[in-house]
Amino acid sequence: MLSRRLAFSSAMIIVLVGATRVETARRPRYGGTLRVEIGATVTSLDPAVASANAEEVAAKAQIDALVYDHRNSDGTFTGAGPFRIAEWDPGKHLTLAANQDYTGGRPFVDSIEIQMGRNVRDRLLDLEIGKADFAEIPPDQARRAGDAGVRTSVSQPDELVALVFVSGRPPAENARIREAMARSLDRTAMVSFILQKQGEPSGGLLPQWSDGTAFLFSIAPDVAHSKELWSQIGLSPGLVLGYDFGDSLDQSLAERIVVNARDAGINVTAKAIPAARIATVAPITAAKPGVDVQLVHWRMPSVSPEASLDQLLAALGPFSGTDAAPLPDGASPEQIYERERTVVGSFRIIPLMWLPQVYGLNARVKDWKPPAPGETWPLADVWLDAPAGSAGVQ
Repeated sequence: MLSRRLAFSSAMIIVLVGATRVETARRPRYGGTLRVEIGATVTSLDPAVASANAEEVAAKAQIDALVYDHRNSDGTFTGAGPFRIAEWDPGKHLTLAANQDYTGGRPFVDSIEIQMGRNVRDRLLDLEIGKADFAEIPPDQARRAGDAGVRTSVSQPDELVALVFVSGRPPAENARIREAMARSLDRTAMVSFILQKQGEPSGGLLPQWSDGTAFLFSIAPDVAHSKELWSQIGLSPGLVLGYDFGDSLDQSLAERIVVNARDAGINVTAKAIPAARIATVAPITAAKPGVDVQLVHWRMPSVSPEASLDQLLAALGPFSGTDAAPLPDGASPEQIYERERTVVGSFRIIPLMWLPQVYGLNARVKDWKPPAPGETWPLADVWLDAPAGSAGVQ
């Protein structure tokens, strides 16, 4: 009887192991259409045509990396990507077809359909009901998406949110005003409550994972010192804080900044302005009229701390009056830290937090890896897991 039980148990184990292998061993499939939704409206793929805003700049860069045959205004074709343009309705819709002769190997998906101008609410809804396969999600919406059953992928924090004093405006030239403002801010509360902990509070210009020195910069508010500095100013001028009028996250952050500042006795008024965001390396050369300090976003262009710090200062230096001279070639970690400390200590650029890039993915999207700074979406490497029983090339 015992031997029969052992034989029966062994047979069960073999069957279970076999079933497990059949269930989990999935080979990449070729075929299918990847459905992508973006918030930007890309009106031209010609590199010579200027984009309307930083959101379009970023989306255009992602598309450029995928396409190998788009036509420029002079009639020439450029690009070396894994897809070709099959349909193009500027600002609305783009269909890309797989390039069979791509040097990196044929993409797994047959095509990519990109719907443009989709607001956050619509993107989240389409991810929830399975109408979209891939979309970017604002960090402050990541928890909501997860609660709704949306599969999410989160990158390393690589997008800096900062306050930048506008060079030439009277407040920017008063060191006490700048420092009082910086010390009034509760960065941890902003990340915890507004971002639902989807980000890292920061007092430095580089994230901790990049150069390992972010912990050396204080993020704790010092309201008492802020009040003391403000009391030494005299007439206590009011400040106007500009933020992107089309960004709900920026509005929430601006409102919290105003509350923090007023708790320290600083009179700040938030003002919605157009095109407040900036591209990765494009410098801000002029502020909106009447704005003293501006809320900006800046995304790291590289995993290199030296290259990233150089490009950050190139983008924000002219706008803030900060020295934008590049670091020496092969700068040491000590030189990078000292440069960062000098800039932060001037309080012309006030780091607030680092945000990750959050992506919503359909369950059928396989082998997705979030891109590192400077990389584009690796959509040529993903494949779509076809439903059981459906046809597909193995």
